[in-house]
Amino acid sequence: MRKEDRKYAAFVQILNEELLPAMGCTEPIAVAYASARARAVLGVLPDRCELVVSGNIIKNVKSVVVPNTGGLKGLEASVAAGVVAGNADAVLEVVASITQEQKPGIRAFMETHEIRVTPFTGDIVFYIKVTLYAGAESASVTITNFHTNIIEIIKNGEAVFTASPDEGAGKGMTDRSCLDVESIIDFADTVDLDDVRSVIGRQIEYNSAISAEGLTGDWGAQIGKVLLRAGGSDYKARVKAAAAAGSDARMSGCEKPVVIVSGSGNQGMTASLPVIEYARVIGASEDMLMRALVVSDLITIHQKTGIGRLSAFCGATSAGCGAASGIAYLDGERYDAISHTIVNALAILAGMVCDGAKPSCAGKIAAAVDAGLMGYEMYKNGQQFYDGDGIVKKGVDRTIAEVGRMAREGMRETDKEILHIMVEK
Repeated sequence: MRKEDRKYAAFVQILNEELLPAMGCTEPIAVAYASARARAVLGVLPDRCELVVSGNIIKNVKSVVVPNTGGLKGLEASVAAGVVAGNADAVLEVVASITQEQKPGIRAFMETHEIRVTPFTGDIVFYIKVTLYAGAESASVTITNFHTNIIEIIKNGEAVFTASPDEGAGKGMTDRSCLDVESIIDFADTVDLDDVRSVIGRQIEYNSAISAEGLTGDWGAQIGKVLLRAGGSDYKARVKAAAAAGSDARMSGCEKPVVIVSGSGNQGMTASLPVIEYARVIGASEDMLMRALVVSDLITIHQKTGIGRLSAFCGATSAGCGAASGIAYLDGERYDAISHTIVNALAILAGMVCDGAKPSCAGKIAAAVDAGLMGYEMYKNGQQFYDGDGIVKKGVDRTIAEVGRMAREGMRETDKEILHIMVEK
């Protein structure tokens, strides 16, 4: 792919738009971001707060620790962290600069101020609206569709900022429909690494650091450690453990940032850490690692484009396919091997559901990477799943499109039932 091609510029921009730093699970952080932005508009500490959120936000905030809060979980903690101590200008690192002295104030605010949470009843899958009140003053911030997409800011009943749901903070976002597997591999082969070095380099640095923390600290269910104890030095155990350990730490409130992919830190770690670890195993150069991560990241994004940011479909599945594709790329494989790896892996694990962000995500990540590796091993052994085998269609991009349709349309009722199960007492 030539540098002057439109696709080349689009792919570079997509990586810059997607590979963003974030501290903490991105749904509670998006709530904290909206809350911090509303507090900045209001100008004073509010007397009370109201939060309206869609079911998928409830699902992904319920069970994870909000970093820098002293172990607090849930929507109320997310609002309080943003209101009391959040830095809205830091966007998805809104809670990163909270000090030890500020943490007690977050808990105290929750205990002394009303924070009312109401489920959103509309059709928008990703919806957050925070309204803060101080006497006769009020301020509200609304986010839809993705984590930083503010579509409305209102102060005292007057609009300060408005945008259509498809514009907002995302106006000018690159059209992801330009992605296809063959073009992604071509781009990885030919990209001038100076065009992606900073964003991919940050992904390697941040995600490696939180993975190391997960393997040394006592985080979550310690899936990363379990995998290493069970598998020893086997490369498959190592690549799965690297990704799972990052999730172990992140889901339990580790105060280290990650680089996200498709709006998700777990997907960002799943797409990157197995590839990083495999590069260490085989002694690949830094340049080859970066090209392999371009493959993994863009294939993950390509799959998630048709699914959407949030659904009942576990996003780790897409990232596990991406990671296995990056590993195949490091082995010198290209389109044929990578296409079969993706299709085989999707045939194996495309039914794994998302039941919210929590420590068991680390286990799902390990399963997703394992399915990706199995799909690759099938190819190397001359085996594959064929058109008509369940949801498999002829051609990798067509299979990806149909899985996206299944996740986006077919699993809507599944999503609702998962939420019902999660909130039942």
